[in-house]
Amino acid sequence: MALLIGTDIVFGSNMPEDYVPLALHENDPFTMFKKNKDMVLLNDRPWNMEAQAHLLDDDITPNSCMFIRNNGHVPEKINPYTWKLTIDGESVKHKKTYSLADLKSKFKQHTYQLTLECGGNGRSEFDPPAKGNQWTIGAVHCAQWTGVRLKDVLEDAGIKSDAVYIGYHAVDEHLSYDPNKEPISRGCPMSKALMDETLLAFRMNGKDIPLVHGYPLRLVAGGWPASVSGKWVNRISIRNKVHDGTKMKGSAYRIPCKPVAPGTKVKDEDMCIIESMPVKSLITYPRSGAMFNLSKALTIRGHAWAGELEVSSVEYSIDFGSTWKSCTLKKPVNRLAWQRFSATIRFSQTGYYEIWAKATDSQGKSQPMLLPGWNPKGYLNNACHRIAVKVK
Repeated sequence: MALLIGTDIVFGSNMPEDYVPLALHENDPFTMFKKNKDMVLLNDRPWNMEAQAHLLDDDITPNSCMFIRNNGHVPEKINPYTWKLTIDGESVKHKKTYSLADLKSKFKQHTYQLTLECGGNGRSEFDPPAKGNQWTIGAVHCAQWTGVRLKDVLEDAGIKSDAVYIGYHAVDEHLSYDPNKEPISRGCPMSKALMDETLLAFRMNGKDIPLVHGYPLRLVAGGWPASVSGKWVNRISIRNKVHDGTKMKGSAYRIPCKPVAPGTKVKDEDMCIIESMPVKSLITYPRSGAMFNLSKALTIRGHAWAGELEVSSVEYSIDFGSTWKSCTLKKPVNRLAWQRFSATIRFSQTGYYEIWAKATDSQGKSQPMLLPGWNPKGYLNNACHRIAVKVK
């Protein structure tokens, strides 16, 4: 850190573990967050960064290639030894507080590989344009998370019969630094909160969660918009109504309940909360723009996912969707994990090709070939991913 800052850090030995000095917040984010140099920086206030497709080729996404989506400032003073999680709300039987040590010792730990995708992934393709980070295809990852089941902690505190929702609260600061404002406070119905795979996680890929991804404790609810998976969580409320925290109302993480024409203004009461994400796929090899020899077969590969559902098939096309051929598809390692697909392609002549991928979920819904229905905030773009290749 001293090398990055350019001088000795006085009292540096007193810095908490994983603390990032303020000087580095104005430094190279790729170094600061240990990200691959091919990641794309979209915003620095707050920090938002996405991957490119070829960076997501691993079955388990490493930290270096995980997208960053923040709404406020990354917390700067984290002490895991004094960290507390409070369970409260109108529908809790007993307000309870747990330390990290309590969570780790009192409840059974579980590990799942879970797909998290920003609800706005693919927003850059919408026309008329939608406001917000102009994500392309890289706001998705599937890391391995270890923690305790949220349902075990909620049940330990006691859930009243009128409970319908949970809401999370965290220690990140609002961009204005106003202590009375939360950058984001979202949640999910009790049915999602009580699923086996919904975790209060404290480890990612076998190590402590990196600070920018929620250290020391975060909620992980795979298959739903990643905004449900709150970072730096220190309080969860059991609600007797739909949670009304920041970014739960208006157009935030909501789409029109009924299809609308592009550019239509939609009333808040006609917007519905996004829950399970739609079926989608991503070609991670080869990299778009690659060149190959006609004499050799090309093996493509990638991942597919379908929110709460499983992917039943993936197909590819090299003739702009006129015909489709089946890919080999693996089962997920656990529910809500993405699935690896692959196929071997032989080309009949030299020239320019586009390879398109189309996934179908277990209920028979397939990705659209082009942009799906327009919505004011540019959510849920699950159009077929496509790459360009040249055959020589």
